[in-house]
Amino acid sequence: MTRKSILSIGFGILLLSACSSDPLDVDSSGINVKLNFVNLDSIFYHVSSTELKKSIESTSLNENEILAYELGQCIGVGPLSDSGTTARIKLFTFDQFINQIEKEIEAKFNNLSPQKTKITNGFKALKYHFPDGKIPQNIVFMNSLFASNAFATENEIGVGLERYLGAKSPIIKQVPDPIFQWIKDGMEAKFMERDVLTAWIMTHYVPEVKGNTAEQMIRWGKILYLTEAALPNEDESIIMRYTKPDFEYAQKNEYAFWQFLVKEKMLFSEKERDHSNFLNEGPFTIGLPQESPDRMGQFIGWKMIHSYMTENPETTLKDLIDLPYTEILQAYEIAE
Repeated sequence: MTRKSILSIGFGILLLSACSSDPLDVDSSGINVKLNFVNLDSIFYHVSSTELKKSIESTSLNENEILAYELGQCIGVGPLSDSGTTARIKLFTFDQFINQIEKEIEAKFNNLSPQKTKITNGFKALKYHFPDGKIPQNIVFMNSLFASNAFATENEIGVGLERYLGAKSPIIKQVPDPIFQWIKDGMEAKFMERDVLTAWIMTHYVPEVKGNTAEQMIRWGKILYLTEAALPNEDESIIMRYTKPDFEYAQKNEYAFWQFLVKEKMLFSEKERDHSNFLNEGPFTIGLPQESPDRMGQFIGWKMIHSYMTENPETTLKDLIDLPYTEILQAYEIAE
């Protein structure tokens, strides 16, 4: 073999390596983001009634965002400006059932430093890809009374700690319907950081669409791909919010589900029912066998994005946001 041919092979390997490099494998350690973490749940639980209003105000939370959501929609005690609200907050924490929840929250999340670090690193990675992208001012840990996992407003994210106690938690086992068993099964702490980033991304980075099933699926694919970009070392099953067996099922049945969508002419359906069947959380994906995981439409959307980004490595995440769904749909190929 000549020296020239050896050099050619070596150069080809280098090119192949460059083309196959992971676009999400980036070094964001030098990126600076400033997040303010507030444990509102701890304040409610530990601060006296006389100091409670002052303590809440010292957090600099936006009164019309997560604080309003927590006080109004979650625990229903009224606005902070109401003179009776602080007393009602303490009554809430003194309730026997709530007190049990609080004790489990305190035992499980007595140190939130690992979660704070992972969330901060997630937003650093997001900032790497979107230098001008919006970053939340406050991350607020709270007891949402099972209203939500992570809830994003204009400038803040609320995290319902009780939703991460785990299905085996004694208090979670006691929670009655409509918190069904499949919801309890998803109350795992390993999903917390994923939920925080996903909530922010879907609210501030990927615009809502009102189109057909395919467009809705691809929007979710973009959301999940950006979540993966924020948490590039996370297991893919976590990004999808699946158990490992559910993720394996989705992987094995990607082609079958795609064929089902094509055969039943669901891709261009404008029916809200079809969208919810394939995209919404539930015990399984409606229309598929009951052993299927939920949100198979989201999974296929995510796979479409992966397929497109692999074939078009020059596409940045900023480009991806504005990319028409039809272009992604046409580029999707799956082997039987």
